[in-house]
Amino acid sequence: MEKAHIQDINIIKKKHYRLITVSIVILILIGLASVVTQYNHLEGIASIPIGFSWLLSNMLFSSATLSNLPKVLSLLWDTILISFISSVVAAIFAVVFAILGSKVMAVNRFFMYTAKVIASISRNIPVVAWALILVVSFGTNAATGFLALFFTSFGFLVRAFIETIDEMSLDTIEALRATGASYTHIVVKAVLTESLPQMFSWVLFMVETNIRNATLIGILTGTGIGYLFDLYYKQLDYQMISLITLAIVFAVLIIEFISNYIRREILR
Repeated sequence: MEKAHIQDINIIKKKHYRLITVSIVILILIGLASVVTQYNHLEGIASIPIGFSWLLSNMLFSSATLSNLPKVLSLLWDTILISFISSVVAAIFAVVFAILGSKVMAVNRFFMYTAKVIASISRNIPVVAWALILVVSFGTNAATGFLALFFTSFGFLVRAFIETIDEMSLDTIEALRATGASYTHIVVKAVLTESLPQMFSWVLFMVETNIRNATLIGILTGTGIGYLFDLYYKQLDYQMISLITLAIVFAVLIIEFISNYIRREILR
């Protein structure tokens, strides 16, 4: 008992020393970052009340600003639609690539690695980079925003779908293979049947993410609610900026609530 007690004390001491060491390293890194960037933490903290005071005095919109709400909601709706469509189209392509890229249903290693490489490239290029690349080719229009969201959604969903397929039970697949079922029959009756609820959950998550990204994409491509935000920002019309920001926040919260509810019902 005494040996076990001593061992427990030693483990606690090791964890304590490790925590102290990590804390010291973090503090040193924060100090070095402050020196390199010439950032004063005290000045930053002191500026918080000033910043909130400025927000209250400049960004509280009036009744005249509210008259522009229909225009804001119209462009916000366009942004939501583009986000939704890009997520759904990306999901359709992602299902095909995920089936080819999964260990469970891969046709051969070539298709498996090719699907994963394409998805990895698509996923690891930031959505802003996609938008900048596509603006050069397609110009500032809705198609550019759609494609930027599509490529990032596609890469993310392929990875999520592959993990979903690889984690599913193999019993149904093995049973169908034993009966001589075709590849297509196995995909439809086993893979999609078991994986669709989780896949649908990932698509809903992607819709939420794309609505957030679409605002930034709109600034770069001159479309949707992002375009309106950029327009009034350049005019220094802070009341309209406040109205647009609140509209985006409420839209994201409502969609997130609906999405979470649907996911709970699907995965129940």
